[in-house]
Amino acid sequence: MPAAVRLFAKFETEMSVRPDDIDLYQHVHSTRYLDYVLAARFEQMERCYGMSMQEFSARGLGWYMASATIHYRRPLGWGDRFIVRTWVDRIAENGQGLRVQFELEKLPNKKRVCDGHSDYTLVSLATGRGMVIPDEILSKYTVLQ
Repeated sequence: MPAAVRLFAKFETEMSVRPDDIDLYQHVHSTRYLDYVLAARFEQMERCYGMSMQEFSARGLGWYMASATIHYRRPLGWGDRFIVRTWVDRIAENGQGLRVQFELEKLPNKKRVCDGHSDYTLVSLATGRGMVIPDEILSKYTVLQ
């Protein structure tokens, strides 16, 4: 029998641009896009994975962002509504981290605003050191087929 394949679901969160997101060029400042992704991930962890960041913290666990890549396609402006779509792309070979892919699409036309990925390492909050992602957490992130 072939080995099980991990599949990762994509989740969406609808958001809107706030006045304080706008820079002096009258569009969303580049740093805010990663803020949107982080806010969406927090919301999706609780709603879709059934394990909030507060629960991670209570277990003494945290996600450390090791790197981020973002490709800007078009700007967002004040009051624009958009979708943040995220999904786990893969688990790190050492089992201590994962890559989260993301896309932002402007509503209502669903034109791509940006896309990219972030690499995270699971850390023990007590030691600050990376650790292997427990099977219990991996099972919340994946569907085996």
